[in-house]
Amino acid sequence: MTAMGLWRRLRVVVYAVMALSGAVALFGVILFYGVLRDLPRLPEPLSRIIETPATEIYAANGERLISLGGRQYVPLHRVSRSFIQAILATEDHRFWDHRGVDKLRTLKALWVTFFQPGRVQGASTITQQLAKNLFFSFEQTWSRKFRELLVALQIEAQFSKEEILEAYINQIPFGVGAYGIERAADLFFAKPASGLTLSEAALLAGLPKSPTRYNPFRHIERAKQRQRVVLQRLVAVKAISSEEADQAAAVPLEFNPRRPARLRGSYPLDFVLQQLAKRYGDEVVYHGGLKVTTTLDPRLQQIAESVVREELTALEGRLKKEATKPADPAETLQGALVAIEAHSGGIKAMVGGRDYAETEFNRAVHSARQPGSGFKPFLYYAAFENLNLTPASVFEDRAVRIPIKGAPDWRPKNFEREYHGPMVLKHAFTESVNTVAAQLVAQVGADAVVEVARRCGIHAPLKPVYSLALGTSEVSPLEMAASFATFATGGIRYAPFIIWRVEDAFGRVLEERIVERERVLDPEVCYQVLDMMTGVIEHGTGQQIRQMGFDREAAGKTGTTNGYRDAWFTGFTANLSTAVWVGYDRSRGMRAASGVGITGGRGAAPIWTRFMKSATAGEPPRRFAKPNGITVMSVNPRTGRKSGFFSRERLPVALRSGQEEG
Repeated sequence: MTAMGLWRRLRVVVYAVMALSGAVALFGVILFYGVLRDLPRLPEPLSRIIETPATEIYAANGERLISLGGRQYVPLHRVSRSFIQAILATEDHRFWDHRGVDKLRTLKALWVTFFQPGRVQGASTITQQLAKNLFFSFEQTWSRKFRELLVALQIEAQFSKEEILEAYINQIPFGVGAYGIERAADLFFAKPASGLTLSEAALLAGLPKSPTRYNPFRHIERAKQRQRVVLQRLVAVKAISSEEADQAAAVPLEFNPRRPARLRGSYPLDFVLQQLAKRYGDEVVYHGGLKVTTTLDPRLQQIAESVVREELTALEGRLKKEATKPADPAETLQGALVAIEAHSGGIKAMVGGRDYAETEFNRAVHSARQPGSGFKPFLYYAAFENLNLTPASVFEDRAVRIPIKGAPDWRPKNFEREYHGPMVLKHAFTESVNTVAAQLVAQVGADAVVEVARRCGIHAPLKPVYSLALGTSEVSPLEMAASFATFATGGIRYAPFIIWRVEDAFGRVLEERIVERERVLDPEVCYQVLDMMTGVIEHGTGQQIRQMGFDREAAGKTGTTNGYRDAWFTGFTANLSTAVWVGYDRSRGMRAASGVGITGGRGAAPIWTRFMKSATAGEPPRRFAKPNGITVMSVNPRTGRKSGFFSRERLPVALRSGQEEG
């Protein structure tokens, strides 16, 4: 090729590159001005940037349960110098040097994000974080990030650093409904922001990263660890010495004795906030002006709290006294209650402990305990479905020894340590006979029981071992209430939920729950188990419920664990499924002063009864729907044979087509 030809080709390439560069530049200019045109106006003065609406949470009836928001503006010169140093060291230590974007921090964040898989590092400056308040769409997109960056540059060009910092410290969330440093100082330490010590300032400066996780009223050790991180940041930027950091970390924190009054329904509200934070992040929940509608019923919630507190106090007075530390919440008798609307899955009431003011740990959701015989409905359903047994099938209540490969033989015992010979399965169920349940699980297999529990809505880890049938795998009250609701609906499962609808600050719907149903159980087999569960209340281990005057059609199952460590009653009407657990956090046994152990019938059933009597008051009675293929027949409870007209031993059982006994 000649030199002239080479030169011509080179010229073509140069022109092509120039044309492409021009097109890219033109596109960039168009994009820039397009984005610039959509940028929000900066408020004047800058303090108006924090005027975002409060997040509000409502009950199902429209009653407002809580409002998260509200600030008390304070000038920068009336804020403790220690806090200003702490928040800058923690959030943006080059704040005074950059012009809205920290280039070094941004490059470091990109390096970590792209070259250290599994780690993501933020690079937002205080100015960029402040700019977020002008955007009420919380989508994490590159276009939004770019627009935030442009707004941050605008803020830096139009306002002084002091004005920017002042606006920022007056808008950040510290948790427990406190926005801005003045309200946070008053809420946590009962003092103005100007009076914060280094120790107090470091603790508060660490809260905005995750106000819920580091809430010192609830998680003091986490908050102290975060405080130490802030103090080390202050040392790193040479704001204080190592000795000053150590001294500040060692200072005992004296929190405000006038803590916020306990909010009604605090256990369920905590649950709502935790779920919202998982979906949208703390920033949106505490700073985004959300409108959240829940499934909660304030009347039922108030009833549940009162009944749990009163019944636990009365029961504790009857228990055998042991040498304990009275101030230790773990040595206080506790309880939990969850009530779920059977035909939707909506949580109507939730109590996670005896008193939220004493302990905020939500046992209704986060405490997994052995359900004891409360797990037997899943076993009996598996046996009826897989072995074609009926409630009239006869088994013998006797001492059993079941071989287990690679382990000692299993020898389950009845609670009363007695055996009563032959009996039909319905009688064994209503009297909670463990030896019969052991024979059933040995025949049907533990895997079949696990599979039924999963279909009904149990998500907790379940060990596929024979003892599972006697409730040795731990579950939560929420799971028990939801899974028993599947029997109340004739085998249709509704997933439990508490958040019905979420709107943003402009009324746009972010999510709305559509109730979904799934057929998971055979309706006829399901009714056979349900009928046995009604027998628990009529003449079995739950007779206490009728003796206390609850006369509506209901079904349920008691549960008591070894050593009387856990007492359960989970039951339902056609509309409402409720689980109640009673016990000690440290799994100490419960015995009356006489030495008698506290069973599910004695410990949990009275709470269930009082709650359900009040919860269903004024409602029209509803019966459980009986499938067309079901026949109810009276049999002899020992032989399973059909009872004659003059028979004195009669036990009604539900039989499917073709199972009628002669």
